[in-house]
Amino acid sequence: MNVPLAFTRTLFVVLSIFFLSFYLISGSSGFSVMNLGLGVLLGGLFSALLIGFDILFRRFNLRSFNIAVVGIFFGYLMGQALVLILKAILGISAASIHLSPQGLEILQILLFLFGIYTGTLMTLRSADELYVSIPFIRFSPTAHKKKDLLVDISLLSDARVIDLASSGLLNCHLVLPKFVIKELYAQSESADALGRMKAKRALDVFKKLEGITELELRLNDTDFPEVKDLFSKMLRLARFMDASILTADVSQIQVPYIEGLRIINIHDLSKSLKPLMQTGEHIKITIQRYGKEPRQGVGYLEDGTMVVVNGGGQFIGEMIEVQVLSVKHTASGRMVFCNTLSAMKTGDMNHFHEDSEEQ
Repeated sequence: MNVPLAFTRTLFVVLSIFFLSFYLISGSSGFSVMNLGLGVLLGGLFSALLIGFDILFRRFNLRSFNIAVVGIFFGYLMGQALVLILKAILGISAASIHLSPQGLEILQILLFLFGIYTGTLMTLRSADELYVSIPFIRFSPTAHKKKDLLVDISLLSDARVIDLASSGLLNCHLVLPKFVIKELYAQSESADALGRMKAKRALDVFKKLEGITELELRLNDTDFPEVKDLFSKMLRLARFMDASILTADVSQIQVPYIEGLRIINIHDLSKSLKPLMQTGEHIKITIQRYGKEPRQGVGYLEDGTMVVVNGGGQFIGEMIEVQVLSVKHTASGRMVFCNTLSAMKTGDMNHFHEDSEEQ
């Protein structure tokens, strides 16, 4: 506990005990040991309650507090509106509806609480859309805000997005336009059997994405009926929301930006995560020194990856062509084990000691 927090808590404990004790001993019954003890007890309980609330809400920041206050205010207005509507209905149909004063008060209290609860929840769920604004001026956070990602129809057709979403790498909000879902339902009822099958698979992917609670997939109702092309709609919605587009369309791989909009293709992600090299691949490497085992040579790739070459000990200082046998990930980094082509031709296929020790 830091010093300012400890001082503040101690101050409020003392003030609570002092004011409640002073109130009781200055009352009509006057000063007594019982009143003083009761004041100290009540002050201690009240200060413990304050500290308990402090511990309970210590994870809430000022932004959460402001959103809660705004939500309660909106809920208060909604509750007042519901009570006024109820009074108007009862006033119009006073002859047919008879409520006792107590029943009317209970109904008004329930409507009022319903309005406050609903308004607060709606505000909390739409916290990212709240802005402090005045006419023609909008205040936005000075810190960089992550853009939402619009999901297009091609991404839903690629089941790999489920694994990507489950990995936790997508820490931005995914937004799925409802016109995409509408298009998928239309395709699922079309005469084209292949199109129906693809649309149904995409709808299954959509339902699985909805089931990932930490993903917080949101649906957007905005539509542009005058625009017929689906991708043009996506571009227009992305500009409207200041969002990026997440796609699996192969034709968009070479188009990372369109008129200031960013298009993120998961095929680029898949390509970047491919292994450094495949078994059987031929590479050229400069042998720089002898290896740990006889006739082994060691070279390095441009990124510093060590390449151990069987039969490369006789080519120190030369660049030779080798064939990859395996790639091993160790605690100290990545190691590539290869054979020289001359060793392959002579049948010299010595086994490597693929240990993680530095060669």
